[in-house]
Amino acid sequence: MYPHERSLVSRLKDKPFVLLGINSDASREALKPILEREQITWRSWFDGSGGPIAKAWKVQGWPTMYIVDHKGVIRKEYLGSPGGEVLDKEIDALLAEAEQAMAAK
Repeated sequence: MYPHERSLVSRLKDKPFVLLGINSDASREALKPILEREQITWRSWFDGSGGPIAKAWKVQGWPTMYIVDHKGVIRKEYLGSPGGEVLDKEIDALLAEAEQAMAAK
């Protein structure tokens, strides 16, 4: 998923879009080289295995993905990746909504 996430961050850098990562590896130390090797430039928090973020969001497996709109409403939830094409389509549609709402203000 990292290559697609990198492409989203690059493609949408000037748009009202944010990618947040929550990492569930067992150790922070194991995470650091992964962040560097995979060129993770977006915000990524360490939650550990079954940490407070996973508990609060009731994560049942990894990866779990949430697509949240500009109002903070969860519009889609996926256990596993639906694939880059599906994500791009859904994110682009929500970006269009957000930009339309911003233009109306």
